[in-house]
Amino acid sequence: MLKKTRTITAILLFTLITLVFFDFTKTLHPWFGWLAKVQFVPAMLAVNVITLLLLALITLLFGRIYCSVICPLGTIQDGISNLSGRRRGKKSRFRYSAAKSWMRYGALALFIAAIVAGISSVVSLLDPYAAYGRIASNLLAPLYRLGNNLLAWFAERTGSYAFYPTDVWIKGLITFGVAVVTLTAVGILAWRNGRTYCNTICPVGTALGFLSRFSLFRLVLDAEKCTKCKRCERSCKASCIDAENGTVDYSRCVNCFNCMEKCNLGALKYVPVRMAGRRPAKPADSSTDGEMSRRSLLTIVGTFAVARTVRAQQLLHVDGGLAEIEDKKAPSRKTPLAPPGAQGLKNMKTRCTACQLCVSACPNNVLRPSGRLVTFMQPEMSYERGYCRPECTECSQVCPAGAIKPVTAADRTGISVGHAVWLKNNCVVNTDEVQCSNCERHCPAKAITLIDLNPGVKNSLKIPVVDDALCTGCGACEYLCPVRPFSAMYVEGNVRHHSV
Repeated sequence: MLKKTRTITAILLFTLITLVFFDFTKTLHPWFGWLAKVQFVPAMLAVNVITLLLLALITLLFGRIYCSVICPLGTIQDGISNLSGRRRGKKSRFRYSAAKSWMRYGALALFIAAIVAGISSVVSLLDPYAAYGRIASNLLAPLYRLGNNLLAWFAERTGSYAFYPTDVWIKGLITFGVAVVTLTAVGILAWRNGRTYCNTICPVGTALGFLSRFSLFRLVLDAEKCTKCKRCERSCKASCIDAENGTVDYSRCVNCFNCMEKCNLGALKYVPVRMAGRRPAKPADSSTDGEMSRRSLLTIVGTFAVARTVRAQQLLHVDGGLAEIEDKKAPSRKTPLAPPGAQGLKNMKTRCTACQLCVSACPNNVLRPSGRLVTFMQPEMSYERGYCRPECTECSQVCPAGAIKPVTAADRTGISVGHAVWLKNNCVVNTDEVQCSNCERHCPAKAITLIDLNPGVKNSLKIPVVDDALCTGCGACEYLCPVRPFSAMYVEGNVRHHSV
């Protein structure tokens, strides 16, 4: 019963958080967006004390329930592992292995050092939620959208508009490659050895493992009933049960309850340790692992706290069906564009886990993963496929880590994320001596005015002048400029956002 309850709950939560990444209609996030905010690393970066305390309390009571139920990367590993067992005809194929302590603690130390040093790329690579987010956003969401577009195609031919097509494109080749590598590596480990990734690489699993050593509810072994048949050991995907010696490494146990289901003698129970009435399964001990003292536990938890305090519709390519139009290309911006609500580059860099949820949610095709080393895979704005509409606040509503603060539509119109720059050598007024007023006509902030190219000359062509005090950096001028491949207007980012 415990296993069935855990499995159903994990599948339900996994499905809902995955649909949040697929949700281009913006109907599911208001209901289920909280699932991203209860993930461990986003909650830590957002300094969400209540969520962190709740996760710690759950772990101290029930063990690593977070890893087996809440974490989507853990659930996908379970799915791959179960598929492997069925495919190979070996559902009970595991065996006990000693903890790879040097790798576990090394990954945790690297993770903490990256937070302290502000190396966001390392934090995002090690965060299990962000890893799954990149898989869902870059690999699964395009397949979902292709399926939607196929339904829209069929619906259109029957006179129905219940579905509508949406853009499908790779928003960042490097991030796409990272997602492929991550899924491949995690998939191979899960296919062969179950929860190897969780118990050797994942820093969240290691951190929660410290707490689970002292959990109230644990697996209790009845030594009188146990015959050392090793059925429990062979079904343990965490490889943490040593049936021969009657020990369990509680720091690695993810409470999947496979062992209880396999034991036909009733020798394993999941009950409060002090109320068991039987000898509890001894925690596994090894020369490389050793017992963590409570003082060490408090040291690690304190380090996390100190670390956080220290770094507190697709563009059409035809013109009237006659002439092909060259694609726009992104200009080389000296300062990247952070989305409204980010407050500036520093807040984005120190808090973003690069989970790609905001990239998936952006309805204007403005956000895409950064290829810069300093902000690797974090969202940046670029205006080749659209511009940041003044009324849109989607990215600020979905961010679980506090990298993009929630803003209202009224506040959004007054936030300046950058400033427009006119490139006179690109403008058709200078290159072709043709009057164009696209940038001035479409600027929602009225920050662009046209002045005479040749003052005092009658019927002089006019050129744009940008008022930086009014410009919000929305990118309408850059996107709607007819010049290809590089627009005559482009937007430089502001290091710190301000109000206009």
